[in-house]
This record gives sequence, C-alpha cells and structure tokens, in this order.
Amino acid sequence: MKPLRRAVIDVGTNSIKLLVGDVSGGIVTPLEERSEQTRLGAGFYETQVLQPNPIAHTAQVVAQFVAYARDAEAEVIRVIATSAARDARNAGDLVGAILRASALRVEVISGDQEAEWVFRGVTSDPELHGRQLLILDVGGGSTEVVLGHRDRPAFRRSFALGSVRLLETLRPGDPPSLADVAGCRVWLQEFFGREIGPAMESLLTDAVHRDVTLVGTGGTTTILARMAKQMTGFDRHRIEGTRLSRQRVLEDMVHLWSLPLAARKKIPGLPPNRADVIIMGVAITEAVMQHFRLPELYVSTRGLRFGALLDTP
Repeated sequence: MKPLRRAVIDVGTNSIKLLVGDVSGGIVTPLEERSEQTRLGAGFYETQVLQPNPIAHTAQVVAQFVAYARDAEAEVIRVIATSAARDARNAGDLVGAILRASALRVEVISGDQEAEWVFRGVTSDPELHGRQLLILDVGGGSTEVVLGHRDRPAFRRSFALGSVRLLETLRPGDPPSLADVAGCRVWLQEFFGREIGPAMESLLTDAVHRDVTLVGTGGTTTILARMAKQMTGFDRHRIEGTRLSRQRVLEDMVHLWSLPLAARKKIPGLPPNRADVIIMGVAITEAVMQHFRLPELYVSTRGLRFGALLDTP
C-alpha cells in the first residue's frame, strides 16, 4: 500500500512545530520537521487574552509552514492548537488570523484529545511495545499525563501547568535566588497535592510498583537529552531512547537554576530561545519524578504530532 503523505502544524503556547511524514500501517516516517518560537502565550496568563503581536507572528509562521508542507507534497495539512488557544477568551482572533494568512482552519483541541494523541504517538515506537507506560508531556501551557499499557490508555489528563505558564506565574529573578528555587518546589508540591486526586495517586502508585516506564516527550525532555549529549542541533535518532536518571535531572535543575539567563544561553544543547523557560520545564519534570519516586526517564521524540498524523483521515 502506498504511504499517505500528511502534515500537521502544532500551534503551541511557546512555539509552532511542523511535521511532514509518510503514514503507512500505523508507522510514521518523518520527512520534514521545523520549529519556530512565537511565544503565543506571552502576557496571556494575567488576562486570558492572546496579545496582538504574538497572534500576528503565529499566523505568519503557520502560513510559512503550510508552504513548506505543500512543497513537500503533503496530501493533507492539519493545523491544531493546544493550551493557550483553548484557554483564551479571544481564541477566535487567533483562528481568524491563521485562516486569513493560510486559508486553513485551526482545530482547537481539548486537553483529553491532546493526551490521547500524545499516547498514540509515543506508543508508535516499537521499543515501547508491550510495556506499561507513564507518559509525561510538559508543554508551554499544559502538561499531559497518560498512563497506559499496550494500545490502551488507562488514565489521561491535561493539567494547567506548563513552562511558559509557570514562568509568568512565579517570575524568578535573574539569576534565580535560592528562595525562587524553594518557592517553585513548594508551589509544585502544593499543585500536585491539590490537582492529583486520591484515585489518580493510587493508580499511579500501583503502576510504579509494577515497573512502569516513565516516558518524557516534548521540548523539555528533548532539550535535557541534547544537553546530556552536548548536541548542537536536533537529531531524532540520537535523542530517541535517551535515558536520564532522576539524579541527572535533579543535577540539571540545580545547575540551570544557579545560572543567569545569559549563561544558560551558552549551554551546549540548550537552544538560546528556550533558556528562560527551561528552568520551569526541568522543575516540573523533576517534581513528577520525585513525587512518584520514578528512577529514570526515557526520552521520546514522538508524541502529539505523530498521534495527530496517525489519526488524520
């Protein structure tokens, strides 16, 4: 059977990402990937209103990515939007701007849909077949947590917790102080205590005792893998399957929070335009590993966009 060439453009809180791939028999073969930061969520969390400049920049980038997808001969191009768009009081402004710029309609997906596609994308990795997985996807505006075995998610939830959202909420100094670090950790502990109910706590604790594999997908874990390997660019094959111990993630967190922004921008593997939000991304990741006493993180480069391609008619 001839593969179907599809494209998905993911409009996130922090960046816009394009994936063009051939899809056949439940397998995605990536052909072209691009990412550009537009920081759609900048200035959003105080008012719940998307700002004009990020909207305009986002629409421009989406139009560019649509052109790239057409040049790659994608038969279907899908534009999806996640946390910031679904929470915004003026999501229609974003949808209208993208429609005018690209002539494509945006699907603003629910948190449940996002978590489901994250699970489907991650489990397309043959290395993870048959394992019980706890999948963590830390985004700019939300964090998806999915627990599942084989092809069936037993639990999925999207939390209003992300690297951009937390950065704009806590606003640490530059460099962050010890009080900033302590305050962030307390904030996360209280968030988990408030948001993770007894049923979920029991379910995840039981899963941990049954040798669950923690899989991290999304920008934060990809960057941590790149830092561990001192990679100057994105190389899916080198990143996929990287294993990071809880101690390594904790050490990365302590190191990143000890540096001013200018110094973080010089760290090999850390894209300079992510140097501000990475401290929150690593804090969320470390807090999850600590809360559930998970010893290791398996890094996946698959996730939302892979799942969306697989689910595209």
